[in-house]
Amino acid sequence: MSEQEQQAPHGRYEMSGIERLGLRVSNMINHPVAQIQRWVTIHRLDNDGEREWKEVTGLLSETDGIDMTFNDDGSVTLRWEASAEEDRLVEVMERVEEAAPF
Repeated sequence: MSEQEQQAPHGRYEMSGIERLGLRVSNMINHPVAQIQRWVTIHRLDNDGEREWKEVTGLLSETDGIDMTFNDDGSVTLRWEASAEEDRLVEVMERVEEAAPF
């Protein structure tokens, strides 16, 4: 599809189905609650095409560190472990009170 075919009537770029689904899934994975619990369930919406859904779930299944569970209702639950960066302990510096110079 050419760039002209993807533009909306007012000259704006219109996202493809795969772009829209990918963005939605990415937002769900990156949501603060999902990051804390380290899992998220993704539901296929009525406007998600079969081809797009298969492509996105295929990409997710190839991603290291993500476990996928296909649920009976057609949704997919993604689970992941904390990265080494998230496991680092935060050092707390104790404030040392200095004697007054006078």
